[in-house]
Amino acid sequence: MTMVSQAPNTYDYELDVAAEDIDEMGHVNNAVYLTWVQAAVLRHWRRLAPRDVAASHRWVALQHRIRYRRPAFLDDHVVVRVVLQRMHGARAVYRTMIRHGDQLLAEVESSWCCIDAVSKKPVRLARDIVARFLPA
Repeated sequence: MTMVSQAPNTYDYELDVAAEDIDEMGHVNNAVYLTWVQAAVLRHWRRLAPRDVAASHRWVALQHRIRYRRPAFLDDHVVVRVVLQRMHGARAVYRTMIRHGDQLLAEVESSWCCIDAVSKKPVRLARDIVARFLPA
């Protein structure tokens, strides 16, 4: 597999559809797509945030807007690509494309709030942290 250099605001999460992802209709359950989005967003955060910052902050979803285009099936290899659109204060907005090969399975717009791991209150991210994800 060839490693492709990505912009700091982009992260690809790859997986193979597992049996537990499949519903009674024989394809990936709609809720699983959101599980994949959350996993990709959190992995993106952990990839670029300093270890101490990642440990002291959490992300909670505020909203997801999802458009399902095609179903995914058992053993499909899926790429979940998150693209950070903007960060402001304690909020981040991501656009996510979920693909199987050249087929777009779903598109998701989501907004997230950064909270302090101890107080559970929203917390603004420092400019130097934001710059790791969205360089000027």
